[in-house]
Amino acid sequence: MAPPVPLLAVRGSEGLYMVNGPPSFTENTAFQRDTGKNCKAVAFSKDGSLFAWCNGEKVNIVNVTSAELLRSFDLPKAVCLEFSPKNNVLATWQAYTTAKDGTAGVPNLQLHDVKTGKCLKSFIQKKMQNWCPCWADDESICARNVNNEVHFFENNNFNTIANKLHLQKVNDFVLSPGAQPTKVAVYVPGSKGAPSFVRLYQYPNFGGPQSALANKSFFKADKVTMLWNKKATAVLVIASTEVDKTGASYYGEQTLHYIATNGESAVVQLPKNGPIYDVVWSPNSVEFCAVYGFMPAKATVFNLKCDPVFDFGTGPRNAAYYSPHGHILVLAGFGNLRGQMEVWDVKNYKLISKPVASDSTYFAWCPDGEHIVTATCAPRLRVSNGYKIWHYTGSLLHNYEVPSNEEMWQVSWQPFLDGVFPAKAVKYQAVPSELPSAEPKPAQAYRPPALRNKPVTSSKLHEDEPPQNMKPQSGSSDKPLSKTALKNQRKHEAKKAAKQEAKADANQESTQSSASQNAPRSAVPAVTSGDPEVDKKIKNLKKKLKAIEQLKEQAAAGKQLEKNQLEKIQKETALLQELEDLELGL
Repeated sequence: MAPPVPLLAVRGSEGLYMVNGPPSFTENTAFQRDTGKNCKAVAFSKDGSLFAWCNGEKVNIVNVTSAELLRSFDLPKAVCLEFSPKNNVLATWQAYTTAKDGTAGVPNLQLHDVKTGKCLKSFIQKKMQNWCPCWADDESICARNVNNEVHFFENNNFNTIANKLHLQKVNDFVLSPGAQPTKVAVYVPGSKGAPSFVRLYQYPNFGGPQSALANKSFFKADKVTMLWNKKATAVLVIASTEVDKTGASYYGEQTLHYIATNGESAVVQLPKNGPIYDVVWSPNSVEFCAVYGFMPAKATVFNLKCDPVFDFGTGPRNAAYYSPHGHILVLAGFGNLRGQMEVWDVKNYKLISKPVASDSTYFAWCPDGEHIVTATCAPRLRVSNGYKIWHYTGSLLHNYEVPSNEEMWQVSWQPFLDGVFPAKAVKYQAVPSELPSAEPKPAQAYRPPALRNKPVTSSKLHEDEPPQNMKPQSGSSDKPLSKTALKNQRKHEAKKAAKQEAKADANQESTQSSASQNAPRSAVPAVTSGDPEVDKKIKNLKKKLKAIEQLKEQAAAGKQLEKNQLEKIQKETALLQELEDLELGL
């Protein structure tokens, strides 16, 4: 059976509608376009079968395939929507408001049963950040952070708190993906000189620090981002400070930490100083890619030992995206960068294409693992809104620009479960496209009139580092060198090269000088006396005569000579006579 065609949901001032994915790119007729200009939120279910949106009047849920309206909730102010992993619950959030007399407001986070439409539970959730409860993939547990505690509910029974994880000032938590047993990563910020820490627990064993699977403490952390790998065996923690006290970076200071559920932990050593822009796990769960360092930024793939596997060199980039099957990696520079993308074959670490998506504010892989959407959305950019659909080989397949008086706010692919789309072999040849290449012509640098007809000399502010394979060669059984050892090895090699260069220069100079000294005397090769003493005297006399010639040239150029220099010139005749006698005596 042919795999399905993913849909692309588009939300903007033109309304909410769906577009058929490749190859047709036409508007989907089954889903009735919502023409209202007040669509605030949209959400697909995890398997892509359900779709919910709020149009400023109601929250509606439809079946994506048949476009049949399943449920409608009277929630005109909802601004956030999310389905639980098995589509049993729809969570909605609206801004929390208090009454004019100061009394507490009504609960603003609501959990609805999708099948019956009944409201299962309402909570007060004042902050929009981390508003949504977190479910395990099988919905056996659901958790939310309440007053520095993590409350756990089981089997979507929200009337009874089944378990609590109480640590002083729990700031954030993340549940592991995948099958049971569920693991929990929790972050507690440091205070009064104590370090911040991240701990990993296995639900429901929360009995103190000894029951933790792993623990990693660190200073310099105002906030953290915790990223589980797909197999739930390790967490990457990006610790950030708001201000870099050294003044080196406007972005504050970041460090990257690795914590495994077997208790191992490490600081990931990044070879270049500067901000960490992006860190992403490969879907295979055994490698991750980091984009870091002052511009031009470096990008490196690391293994689970935090050793570099492949270094992509430097370039204008601040984001990394693995394809759903993990066989392709896109490095991109969006936001305040020009939108250059590098598409790499991860297995062979070979560059496939380098398309440019200027002014993009959004990037997402299509679930088929072959196509990409880039979009320019408001309010990040309010002009030239629209989206483009690409093939990873660099071909632009579809381009839509909204009219100049309209805006586009969001695009989102319909998700699918793993295994729906089979992985295909990587292509390097660009697929055919009816659209012209979207690569903009490079702007010509200004050249003053005097240089316009002369050859262009390239000058770069930064020399880009080339990509390099960091894996130890299969033939050598040596362990990879440490950072210090590599540094010393490079120093030693540089010294050796400099010595050889100096030696070669010295040899060249001596042959040139002897040739120039002998040239005015005779064209025949220099004859030696056989007596080293006499040869030495001849050499010294020639040296003195050469110095006198230089003094004469300086005097002719109008330079005032010293008394001792004038005396040297007067001795020229005697020196010439002495040289002649020595040479005649040979």
